[in-house]
Amino acid sequence: MVGFRQALVTDTAAHALLAEYFGSRELGFPVAQGRYRPVYPAAEQFVPPRGVFLVVEGVDPAGAVADVGCGGIRKLESGHGEPLRFEVKHLWLEPHTRGHGYGRALLLELERRAVEWGAEQLVLDTNDSLAAAAGLYRSSGFVTIAPYNHNPNATTWYAKDVR
Repeated sequence: MVGFRQALVTDTAAHALLAEYFGSRELGFPVAQGRYRPVYPAAEQFVPPRGVFLVVEGVDPAGAVADVGCGGIRKLESGHGEPLRFEVKHLWLEPHTRGHGYGRALLLELERRAVEWGAEQLVLDTNDSLAAAAGLYRSSGFVTIAPYNHNPNATTWYAKDVR
């Protein structure tokens, strides 16, 4: 069972999930890349129709319904002749939920909402240390692209045309 609840990134549940996400990234960040630099998202970037932040409702280890993950999309500024892009941000699930389709369901829901708001392309950045995430993105139709931002935590950038 998986569901989604729209939240502000400043809501208690969303903020707690983001803190877990940043903490897990800091612990698993490759030493060779230096120190992980968490950046909490700006709330105004994740308000419809410019974006959305979702809390994933799933099952906790005891079998109860709980908040088990999060993720969002935000509209990026596009130059003349560029596609209307939305960026996938902070896609994260608690470890016990991974491998059960929650991540794919969340990614599909974010894509659905972006397309509803006119997106022509989804983009995201990630780190090579997140092999499972990269597998999810590739199997969902994302392809590697040149960097579109200067995120010091990222090593790989992806895009997916959704026109």
